[in-house]
Amino acid sequence: MAQIRYMAALSEDPDRVARFYGEYFGLTELGRSNEGDVSLTDGHYNFSVLKTRPELKEPRNEIGLHHIGLQVESISEVRDRYLKFNPRGTIAPEPDDLHHGEIRIYDPEMNPVTLSEGPFGVDGEERRYPRIAHIAFDAMLPENLMSFYCDVLGLREVESSFRYRAQGQLNRFCGDGRTNLAIHPFYSQTVGHEGRFGVQHFGVLVDDMKQKLAVLENVAPLVKRPDDRPFAEFRLRDPDHNGLDVSQTSGWEVDFRKWDKVA
Repeated sequence: MAQIRYMAALSEDPDRVARFYGEYFGLTELGRSNEGDVSLTDGHYNFSVLKTRPELKEPRNEIGLHHIGLQVESISEVRDRYLKFNPRGTIAPEPDDLHHGEIRIYDPEMNPVTLSEGPFGVDGEERRYPRIAHIAFDAMLPENLMSFYCDVLGLREVESSFRYRAQGQLNRFCGDGRTNLAIHPFYSQTVGHEGRFGVQHFGVLVDDMKQKLAVLENVAPLVKRPDDRPFAEFRLRDPDHNGLDVSQTSGWEVDFRKWDKVA
């Protein structure tokens, strides 16, 4: 199965964002570019904070979480499925360096998706805490977006998603065995929903919530998530106001009936 192993954000000050995640969430630096990009890792993910600039030629340039990337077995096979899904789909080369993948395609809502047959510069499969276990999108058509990530990229719909279907809700969830990908309707009236088109927030697992709360109390206060949520206990904001969910005991469903959480 393909795995989500990359996430990119745009920032005016990547160093400031990198220092926040290094100091408070233990992400280690993979490297920097001459343009000011900083790539970090939790042992599995490459989280690249890109210096916003015209040379990136991004269709959307708002500061914050921007797009994700997947390690796949065969880019040519994914390309074939993508063009079958969308015969007019855009395929663009990427620099294939530490901060980018090999090629990018676009999902049905024009969010970039970068692909690589390699691990995005992250060696091994380290499972440490804190670690990224969740990414959430806001979408106009959640069902259509989930079909893309499952049918084209090989993720699997999880049990939680079927429960939401049965309740008549539009939220969809899928996973790759390690990350839960949530797709929420942009125009949601649900309490606690914060509309942000594209990548809305991401989530990390920690092994000591009490200690994390104490450390962050005066830095980036954590707000308790609504009681009816089966995922994540708290949300905070990083220096660029990106949403970050923090969980220990709730966790996320990363594959069908497989939950990643800390006992």
